Amino acid sequence: MTIEKAAHGKIPATVITGFLGAGKTTMIRNILQNAGGRRIALIINEFGDLGVDGDVLKGCGAEACSEDDIIELTNGCICCTVADDFIPTMTKLLERENRPDHIIIETSGLALPQPLIAAFNWPDIRTQVTVDGVITVVDSAAVAAGRFADDHDKVDALRVNDDNLDHESPIEELFEDQLTAADLIILNKTDLLDSTGLAFVRNEVASRTSRKPTMIEAKNGEVSAAVLLGLGVGTEADIANRRSHHEMEHEAGEEHSHDEFDSFVVELGSIADPAAFIEKLKPIIAAHDVLRLKGFADIPGKPMRLLIQGVGARIDQYFDRPWAAGELRRTRLVVIGLHDMDEAAVRAAIAAAV
Repeated sequence: MTIEKAAHGKIPATVITGFLGAGKTTMIRNILQNAGGRRIALIINEFGDLGVDGDVLKGCGAEACSEDDIIELTNGCICCTVADDFIPTMTKLLERENRPDHIIIETSGLALPQPLIAAFNWPDIRTQVTVDGVITVVDSAAVAAGRFADDHDKVDALRVNDDNLDHESPIEELFEDQLTAADLIILNKTDLLDSTGLAFVRNEVASRTSRKPTMIEAKNGEVSAAVLLGLGVGTEADIANRRSHHEMEHEAGEEHSHDEFDSFVVELGSIADPAAFIEKLKPIIAAHDVLRLKGFADIPGKPMRLLIQGVGARIDQYFDRPWAAGELRRTRLVVIGLHDMDEAAVRAAIAAAV
């Protein structure tokens, strides 16, 4: 099957962004399993040292994307490492004898899309690749629960005594920047909401960006690859109209920072009672305002590893693949939260939950 290239023969690249736990990896997995004959290369960027998303996608068994076509960048958020990580990675990818038909880039949930999009204007890349479109995945249930909206009345009251207080939280700004960069917004996890909740989410998302990209609804990241691939936008040429908070509020030349966020990996032994363990995790996440918890668990007597994905009070679990021969069976969870999260207390609480 012949796959059409973008205009001028350039390889199309789709950037998939969205906050922690929005469902980006699940959506990419669905794309790979319904790629329509395309050979796809993946570049996956995660915040934290444990590459869960890449490991999940390597195990999806899709013919469209072999393990050799999955490239993981775990040295930090891609928006801060464009020159050191992304440009060399793209260069090596383009030097391959069998080049991909399409490139998909999954950004960290804490990444600004704008610097990455701008990188497609670099001389060595712009002649060979174009940004087919930027897709921002939104956790509709989290928006409905107010995760991305501070108590503005409280902030305004505090501002009376503190002129330096920022009106918006780092989470709120990131959410808005990811929406502002989008060509297409996927309102994911809509099955968790009723019609009133969904209407609220639509209005809330629309109010967070002056641009008006198309919004479509989804559950479990199930969106046709025909919809997601082939937008044909050429987003790199429109980057000036998608400026982030950082670009608008700070002088040129300052580096974007993720100092507001921390991550660490918790290593445990086997989990004898996974259902009980997961129930004990929920109050820990709530008490310490953990933004994201994900990883793999070893369950005695089970030949497969248990994938654990936590977003707020919602924790999903399923056995994703068998433990490989010679692979060390262990439980490893990456925890992501705000900078003032009490790491020692979270570690101790999770260890006590086993």
